[in-house]
Amino acid sequence: MGRWWETLIIAYKTLGVVFGGLVTSPLYVYPSMHLKSPTEDDYLGIYSIMFWTLSLIGVVKYASIALKADDQGEGGTFALYSSLCRNMNIGMLTSRPANSSSTLSRSLLDEGTEKQSRLAKFFRKSVVARRVLLFIAMLGTCMVIGDGILTPAISAVVEALSAVVLIILFLLQKFGTSRVSFLFSPIMGAWTLCTPLVGIYSIIHHYPSIFKAISPHYVFRFFWRNGREGWLLLGGTVLCITGSEALFADLGHFNRSSIQIAFLFTIYPSLVLTYAGQTAYLIRNPNDHDDGFYKFIPKTIYWPIFIIATLAATVASQSLISATFSVIKQSVVLDYFPRVKVVHTSDSKEGEVYSPEVNYILMILCVVVILIFGDGKDIGNAFGVVVSLVMLITTILLTLVMIIIWRTPPMLVALYFCVFFVMEGVYVSAVFTKIPEGGWIPFAISFILALIMFGWFYGRQRKLEYELTHKITLDRLGVLLSDPSVQRVPGLCFFYTNIQDGLTPTLGHYIKNMKSLHQVTMFTTLRYLLVPKVAPHERIVIKKLGLKGVYGCVIQYGYADPLNLEGDDFVSQVTNSLQAHIQNCSGRLPSNPSEYQEEISDLEEARSAGVVHVRGKTRFYIGHNSGWFDRIMLAFYEVLHSNCRSALPALRVPPPQRIEVGMLYEA
Repeated sequence: MGRWWETLIIAYKTLGVVFGGLVTSPLYVYPSMHLKSPTEDDYLGIYSIMFWTLSLIGVVKYASIALKADDQGEGGTFALYSSLCRNMNIGMLTSRPANSSSTLSRSLLDEGTEKQSRLAKFFRKSVVARRVLLFIAMLGTCMVIGDGILTPAISAVVEALSAVVLIILFLLQKFGTSRVSFLFSPIMGAWTLCTPLVGIYSIIHHYPSIFKAISPHYVFRFFWRNGREGWLLLGGTVLCITGSEALFADLGHFNRSSIQIAFLFTIYPSLVLTYAGQTAYLIRNPNDHDDGFYKFIPKTIYWPIFIIATLAATVASQSLISATFSVIKQSVVLDYFPRVKVVHTSDSKEGEVYSPEVNYILMILCVVVILIFGDGKDIGNAFGVVVSLVMLITTILLTLVMIIIWRTPPMLVALYFCVFFVMEGVYVSAVFTKIPEGGWIPFAISFILALIMFGWFYGRQRKLEYELTHKITLDRLGVLLSDPSVQRVPGLCFFYTNIQDGLTPTLGHYIKNMKSLHQVTMFTTLRYLLVPKVAPHERIVIKKLGLKGVYGCVIQYGYADPLNLEGDDFVSQVTNSLQAHIQNCSGRLPSNPSEYQEEISDLEEARSAGVVHVRGKTRFYIGHNSGWFDRIMLAFYEVLHSNCRSALPALRVPPPQRIEVGMLYEA
């Protein structure tokens, strides 16, 4: 009973965060349509289209299928992408290579090449196919971020909200999803309850037989009668499913059961009844479609509903703002996006995140879009492009999940793909006609974001290639340390490296110039694995490297794990793990107990002498032999790299303990 009560409370909270964009869509769907002398049959056809769109895409696709495709509680396009990569055992195209020394169970990764589907084997063999898959995931991420910009913009334009109100909304984000949902849920709850009641009144008063339009034949009659004009109107009707991607993308902030309960028992019935009421009113008042929401409200309750609508429109964008934080965080930890600050705003729900930089950039871009494209129809057209493309991308990725991970029977996969790909493909074709009329906005936003993601990815990939080519082997390290001029100085050093099968070239540069290495040196790699979360006992992996006082350390994190260790706490955890590792090794080889005591003594002595964290600060040297593409992309990467956050502040290492070793990598 207690668990169900907790789920219901969480479901209530989702109203203020997940469903804002979706449940307020009646404000702008009919006004966004360019209707010309609409008839009763036209309105019945439009309602039938909206009903089946909500039922198929909302209920079947997202609430019933997509929410089950979570990656250990995380949702969104990158969660689908990483899940596919892990199950196909194809390491992601990232500057972080597969972890060969991980203690994680390999059973999921190595599910059996023989048992993998032909499609999985195809992706394993084809680099082009993997790059296409990456492009699709990147495009989906860019579109979700674009949605996070356009949702507040269209809400503000529809309700004539000032930029100040939107700025306040963005400033509230730092308090976290739980607190924001506590504040916004009563508003959205009131909206979700009031609008269907008005809809029921309108149905009874204007057109009691409206639900006959549930029959699909009204859809066919609509297109048969209107032809191309009916197809173009899909650019407006698609907005009825606005924000549906947030059901999946916001999954990390809540859980599957709470989102399903809230959608199936409140949001979906509310939308069906509200649109039915609007349509019933418009059948009797066919020329009021430009203000199709407020005119169908009875005059006696107009002002209370107006106030609720204004408040609801203000907070409607919360769903996509939260989703943007989630996808940016996933992109950062998977190294597809420059490092930005990510704050975990909940101790109990690690999917609740907030990024100050992203929040303020969203706020600025949203205000700019409103000021430049004040016409609500232009922003609505842009919104339609984003909504339809994100849905189509999710359909493609879910189809791959069904085939590769779930092993769904081919007939069911074909049924799913044909229904949703055709349906959403038709929507996409319709909204693409709106590109000259504002539909280009999301493409411009997505192009800029994709350029940033690709530029970062390309630079990290080239950097990794250089490091693997010029890595320092253990034999080479032994030769360097055997030089009489190289001294072992007191202290504990964490030397950060991005590669595991060898050591970073910066190490050789450091030893040659400093002529020293610390008494105890931990070559440390921060490793984000292709799983959302890593078990605490598998977080720190220690191994001896065969040289006195030299160890390898891997700090393993999933993309849903917080990297928020304090500097001293981090050192304590690593040294404790090292002591346990030394003790285990001595237990397996008890012939020389004095060696164990000496290692422990050296470790304690080194830590008491002082701790230092060394990382390379590398740049590309772009020589005359480099091609024009390398020159442009690597120069762009250097701009991004010089303006992003360091990985060390994430561990909160005190500045006096940090050392940066500069080195040029020749491109």
